[in-house]
Amino acid sequence: MSLPTAEKILFSPRTDRNAVEAGLGFAPKFDAAGLITAVAVDADDGTVLMVAYMNEESLRMTLAVGEAVYYSRSRSEIWHKGKTSGHTQAIVEILTDCDQDALVLRVRQTGAGACHTGYRSCFFRRVATPASGEAVALEPFYAGKAYDAAAVYQK
Repeated sequence: MSLPTAEKILFSPRTDRNAVEAGLGFAPKFDAAGLITAVAVDADDGTVLMVAYMNEESLRMTLAVGEAVYYSRSRSEIWHKGKTSGHTQAIVEILTDCDQDALVLRVRQTGAGACHTGYRSCFFRRVATPASGEAVALEPFYAGKAYDAAAVYQK
């Protein structure tokens, strides 16, 4: 079965609360900026890889090509994950929450990592418990980077 083109993908209308929360029509709710939060997780081990945003066009493209396509807020443009690095995210399934305003993309990550800094995951630090009166610090919890980001993202 071939995937439809992005232009042929139709979302359900957001008619009423019951239809959105209990129905089977996909009616994503984009925020005032036209974006929806998308959390990418490794489909095999559950590692949270990254959090990004999608607009209507990038979500349609994701469904059409079977790979994660996001919207870059900092660059104000569509961003096909891995186009530069080769570190793509093949979609296994997409989950949505009850009111359809957030997505979880279960993906198979190709390449060494999802983070543009060279780590497997963008979540490579944890928030340490602070001592009384001290600033909250971060501590790394990965042994090291998965790849050389400077070599992958040469400009």
